[in-house]
Amino acid sequence: MKTSNLIAAAVLSLLAASGVQAQGFEPVQPLKAVTSRSDVVSGADAAARGGNVYGDVVAAPLVSRPSSRDRASVRAEAVAAAHAPNQNLDRRAFVNSEVPPQLQAAPRP
Repeated sequence: MKTSNLIAAAVLSLLAASGVQAQGFEPVQPLKAVTSRSDVVSGADAAARGGNVYGDVVAAPLVSRPSSRDRASVRAEAVAAAHAPNQNLDRRAFVNSEVPPQLQAAPRP
């Protein structure tokens, strides 16, 4: 039984080895440019002046929305949020995915 298994394994390995062929390697071919350098530069300049034609924002008009808050209050709120001790808390980092009550509310200055 072991001999027949060995012979079968040997035959299968020979068949597998004969079926494997190395793929040929072609080195990097030199670049064959079809346009001149000046044509490429002029096309790049035209594309740069044209802007991002594929962007969604390009066609959208600018909308100015009036705000009821002044700049100083918005900045003060942003600074307070940046200095809050619990700004980077993630509930997945705690047991049962719940933030402890002592960390939920940040004290306001």
